[in-house]
Amino acid sequence: MRRRFVRFLLGVYRRLPVLGRRWIVRTIAPSFTVGAMAVIERSDGAVLLVRHSYRRRWGVPGGLMKRREHPEIGLRREVREVAGVAVDLLGEPAVVDPDPQRVDLVFRGRLRDESVDPQPVSVEILEVRWFLPDELPELQFETSGALMALARASRNPQSPPLPSLGLLDRQPREAG
Repeated sequence: MRRRFVRFLLGVYRRLPVLGRRWIVRTIAPSFTVGAMAVIERSDGAVLLVRHSYRRRWGVPGGLMKRREHPEIGLRREVREVAGVAVDLLGEPAVVDPDPQRVDLVFRGRLRDESVDPQPVSVEILEVRWFLPDELPELQFETSGALMALARASRNPQSPPLPSLGLLDRQPREAG
């Protein structure tokens, strides 16, 4: 019964305009929110994406941190709650272009055990799937921003080098 009620509320939430959803989150969350997300890549280069019940496009696993929760701990919790898997984080996080009331940190990661198949665990998640870089579906705005932030961070000469992940290591082709 509780599960059906939560699914109903998520359906209502999905139909709200973006400003309405932001108002709800900011009303029940602290005045400044911190989110964390992970670009999790498999050894063959595939990226783990999730499809939320209240969003149309695909995103990376993640979510809002609890008060006083360390982002790495919170992200590991979120990945476990969303996809039922443990993740090892690689390198330092990048900051996704912050907005005045929210900052998102994006980490790179790998499954701790690749033999474990990620599955939707939360009522919020409809699907969990691996996608190869050249077969990505339509991505959520935040996910696109996260990929760009990681790419910028990995190209910054002042940043320590990060482990190689195929999706982010692709160089654009030069014209001419």
